[in-house]
Amino acid sequence: MQANGIYKTEIPQNEPVIGYERNSEKREQIKRTISQLQKQDVEIPMFINGKWVSTDSHNSIHPPHEISNNLGFFHEADTQHVQTAIESALKAKNEWTAMSWHARAAIFLKAADLISGPYRNLINAATMIGQSKTVHQAEIDAACELCDFLRYNVYFMTQLYDIQPGSVKNIWNQTDWRPLEGFVLAITPFNFTAIAGNLPTAPAITGNTVVWKPALSQVLSAHVIMEVLEKAGLPAGVINMVLGTGEMVADVAVEHPELAGIHFTGSTEVFEGLWQKTGSNIGKYNSFPRLIGETGGKDFIIAHSSADMDVLITAIIRGAFEFQGQKCSAASRAYIAKSLWDQMKESLIEQVHSIRMGSPEEFSNFMCAVIDQKAYSKLSKVLDFIHASEEAEIIAGGGYSDEVGYFIEPTVVVTSNPHFFSMEEELFGPIITIYVFEDNQFSETLELLNKTSKYGLTGAIFANDRRVIELASEKLRFAAGNFYINDKPTGSIVGQQPFGGGRKSGTNDKAGSLINIMRWTSPRSIKENFVPPTDYGYPFMKM
Repeated sequence: MQANGIYKTEIPQNEPVIGYERNSEKREQIKRTISQLQKQDVEIPMFINGKWVSTDSHNSIHPPHEISNNLGFFHEADTQHVQTAIESALKAKNEWTAMSWHARAAIFLKAADLISGPYRNLINAATMIGQSKTVHQAEIDAACELCDFLRYNVYFMTQLYDIQPGSVKNIWNQTDWRPLEGFVLAITPFNFTAIAGNLPTAPAITGNTVVWKPALSQVLSAHVIMEVLEKAGLPAGVINMVLGTGEMVADVAVEHPELAGIHFTGSTEVFEGLWQKTGSNIGKYNSFPRLIGETGGKDFIIAHSSADMDVLITAIIRGAFEFQGQKCSAASRAYIAKSLWDQMKESLIEQVHSIRMGSPEEFSNFMCAVIDQKAYSKLSKVLDFIHASEEAEIIAGGGYSDEVGYFIEPTVVVTSNPHFFSMEEELFGPIITIYVFEDNQFSETLELLNKTSKYGLTGAIFANDRRVIELASEKLRFAAGNFYINDKPTGSIVGQQPFGGGRKSGTNDKAGSLINIMRWTSPRSIKENFVPPTDYGYPFMKM
């Protein structure tokens, strides 16, 4: 359809967060949806070339907090399914790229409205059960942030297309914001449903076609995302969801000459492996693939003696223990001035001991289970090591049990060694390690903090002295891509705090911003001369 008009999208407003207060209708609705989902024998196929695809290889689905409960199963891919997904993406490419930008935009704007409306309870319930998130953590992630990504990315696309060069007399200059040539591979993590939705849709919004490999521990909510996109009118082949191991899917994709880019969130080690594989294959590609990744973090809190004690304690508990510390932005190391520590220690211990942990279906719980047996095994061994160490003391928590689900207690460790392993290594669990420094060593502690970790994702300064805040902001300029002042280092909001870090935390292409959307384009400069010259000679040549 030919349509004339310069179409505009409104500046998005962040999706309002529902509180699910006691005795509210919203709370009763989400509880009913959870109950209905629990009763189903869930079957999750793949989605390739616009069709739901089944296989003979099945894997069962168990909630991390109730491992005896078999919710159903998903169909697992083999290498041929990945090849078919790539072929489908390439086949859909020309038609999808030729579609008008406002027609593409309408699909994702509709998807956002479906998620915020009729699919809200389902995507939240799937996230709660499948990823063991409390209702609040599911709401801010699966509903609100995913809606925000979809709406803001459409808006950022219009901003990008509006960036045009200047022209002079007789010359009209234009920039054609083309999609990349080839297909994009999106590899998404278990911990955020919103990230699982954003990584394949961000490239697709600008005209790219995608092969999407979600985490196998996140398939329940991934299926809802794919169902919503189909309902919103996404054409066949634009986004193809394959359910297989990351290594297998990546090995097939990086061998293909038409790999145009990788959109990744996960561990630093896996991203380094993807970078090495693409590098070794660089000669066979038709272009230089874009590698956009957000990886690990060893996120910090540093508290000056002038900080507010209650504000700091709240930030530590929320920053370290919400969603069991399974956020790349979670606070996992803290540097606290001694005079402040002496005031707050007992209160912190008391509040940590008050944290309730269990099933997300019980709304009074603040924490649930870690994602799977592998995470549980790693974290329980870490706690055993810390218990036995002479360099550190567990002052709260430290327990674990997998009798019902994969439960790790919220744990506070204090160390006398600022280079103790839990101050340096990403653990991805509800463990925070604290190093107490002398009040007069604040500047030196900033230097220590800056040099301790290979990561540079998030961090926070707590102080009421503005000179101290400015000092920390300057000295820690490259220590965190998202820097917080008197706030926890988690919870970035799309359109407000674009997310990403440097060093070994990724390429810092800022998910939820114009920066990220720009990376999925390959601009073409166009010059049109309305009155071209008719004589090859120049004025200087005349005698």
